[in-house]
Amino acid sequence: MYKILAQINKLILPSFTKQRLDLAKAKKWQMAIIGYRYFVTTRALDC
Repeated sequence: MYKILAQINKLILPSFTKQRLDLAKAKKWQMAIIGYRYFVTTRALDC
């Protein structure tokens, strides 16, 4: 389930690393997306 969700996230959600976003200057909604993507990605790799 997490692998499919990770692929959907890759297509839909923005990649802040490609935009060279500084984590110290990220807004709260950007940090929430980063945290969510991290959570899903780590779960997808564990399966």
